[in-house]
Amino acid sequence: MSSATSRVTVVGLGYVGLPLAVALARQFQTCGLDVDTRRIAELEAGHDRTGEIEPARLEASTLTLTCDPAACPPSDFYIVTVPTPIDGANRPDLSIVEAASRTVAAMLPAAVAQGRVPVVVYESTVYPGVTEELCAPILEAVSGLTCGKDFFLGYSPERINPGDREHTIDKITKVVSGQTPEVLERVAGLYGAITSGGVFRAASIKAAEAAKVIENAQRDINIAFMNEIAQIFSAMDLSVWDVLEAARTKWNFLPFSPGLVGGHCIGVDPYYLSHRAEELGLAPHVILAGRGVNDGMAAWVAQRLHDLRGGKTGSVLVLGLTFKEDVPDLRNSKVADLIAALAGLGHSVMVHDPHADADEARHEYGLELGEAAGSHDLVLLAVPHREYLAMGHEPLRALVADGGALADLKGALGGAADWTL
Repeated sequence: MSSATSRVTVVGLGYVGLPLAVALARQFQTCGLDVDTRRIAELEAGHDRTGEIEPARLEASTLTLTCDPAACPPSDFYIVTVPTPIDGANRPDLSIVEAASRTVAAMLPAAVAQGRVPVVVYESTVYPGVTEELCAPILEAVSGLTCGKDFFLGYSPERINPGDREHTIDKITKVVSGQTPEVLERVAGLYGAITSGGVFRAASIKAAEAAKVIENAQRDINIAFMNEIAQIFSAMDLSVWDVLEAARTKWNFLPFSPGLVGGHCIGVDPYYLSHRAEELGLAPHVILAGRGVNDGMAAWVAQRLHDLRGGKTGSVLVLGLTFKEDVPDLRNSKVADLIAALAGLGHSVMVHDPHADADEARHEYGLELGEAAGSHDLVLLAVPHREYLAMGHEPLRALVADGGALADLKGALGGAADWTL
């Protein structure tokens, strides 16, 4: 594939799209499109609020940025990397990927008019069949073109892990798929040019879609088992961490840990697969059982903390709001559920997070970020950001009022807390 003639447009510049677009721009003429004007302005100023791309790397990139689809040049590849959340009833919400498909469809005629045969590649996590059965008809209807003749489809599931500096887009194995063998090779050539981890050619687009959704469903189920045994051992006055430390000495024991399961992937993707299974008349017992355990974990933790206080309400300082440590990502944070549960039990809750955006916390959860100061009946280390760990347990305990308690959700303080899972 010639980088001189290949053009790529990446639609959606979040945690997935931006690192991908920057990597592609090193090899190809690449345009990044996002409907968020604030996001584009920040990136043009050299700031990535997700923390995935450093300012110097962003400034050095040849990536073109725009929030106007009309400004995107006709391209050989259009890659869709937009979110696929769930609604309030835990059903797939495909409205964003549908809107992105309409946006791409409107750009396809210009590419075809130049003699290009564009490939539309989806990276958004979906259940098997969405690319070909939902997105393709939208692309055809809006563009007036024929899928499989004027343009083609591909799918390459995203594997971005927010905050992970080891498994980056330029090092991981990329699963790729295409509508035809020829398209598959085009997609493989595109991704193979940007990663040292190589590409895996999936048997079909549906197989690639399914591979992605089960990766996270598998993790969800394993963590659900850990959460269930944490609850069982708690009733036995056993430390789950002591049990796991012993169990992990066996060579084939899987090293999962209990905790809150949030974020945009693990807590969401299993519902995509279970939804499709139910449409087919199947009962996804294991998947939904795992989801039930993990979704109920925040309320269980809140009750344990309430019991730790002897049922007395008081002032609670929660340290950490993002869905995992050392990232600013607030999407589907189960710490917010934990805070709501504590408030529901009558506690006055304050929250601090050095990585979270205050406006986003207010908009998404109605929470005001405060200071890690004062004196509180309960201090909970919910997310072990490096800033908290650097403080050590003594400064954290200094935030605890007389007769109060220090709680450590993930056991990050090495047994120095009064309570942990």
